[in-house]
Amino acid sequence: MKGDTLVIFARAPRLGQVKRRLAQGIGALAALRFHRAQVAALLRRLGRSRRWRTELAVTPDRAAARWPRCIAVRPQGRGDLGQRMQRALLRHRRAVLIGCDVPGIRAADIADAFRALGRVPAVFGPAEDGGYWLVGFGPRRPARPFAGVRWSGPHALADTLSNCGPRTAVLRRLRDVDTAEDYRALAVRRDRRGPARPSDAAMP
Repeated sequence: MKGDTLVIFARAPRLGQVKRRLAQGIGALAALRFHRAQVAALLRRLGRSRRWRTELAVTPDRAAARWPRCIAVRPQGRGDLGQRMQRALLRHRRAVLIGCDVPGIRAADIADAFRALGRVPAVFGPAEDGGYWLVGFGPRRPARPFAGVRWSGPHALADTLSNCGPRTAVLRRLRDVDTAEDYRALAVRRDRRGPARPSDAAMP
């Protein structure tokens, strides 16, 4: 998979500026801790693979210089979410993009996404809330994949799939952590699994 790139979208970890919906239910400090731990866990779990290059795309742009230089860091730039995502994906011949809201993402999921891009132009990882936790494009990518997408709601995946046409691949469905209910459900799942391994420690 030489030349494949994983792009991780992340917001600078600042109190009151991250995971605002989650903060309404568990408090701003706990939400910040979760965000920091989740970014660190994803970088440990996915950023060390030799099967792809990992790039961290951050916002606000001026915060890019403050991130550790053990990984490639770029500012997301201006525009709405779709514009920023498309710009990040267009930099690379084959790329997949994820956010930092889904603790369940594993290296095997990223490998599956790149394998799918060997067959189809676009790949998605659906989320339980109607959005998606992963999007990826190959060289023959859709022209306007994010045009008119209704973000932050149950139609985001359906809208994007409609823009991309029939030749897409869909990975396994995962749950993101946007609300206190999502957070509690994650805690229950981890309690059932037993003590977290170091690479899974995304809870504050």
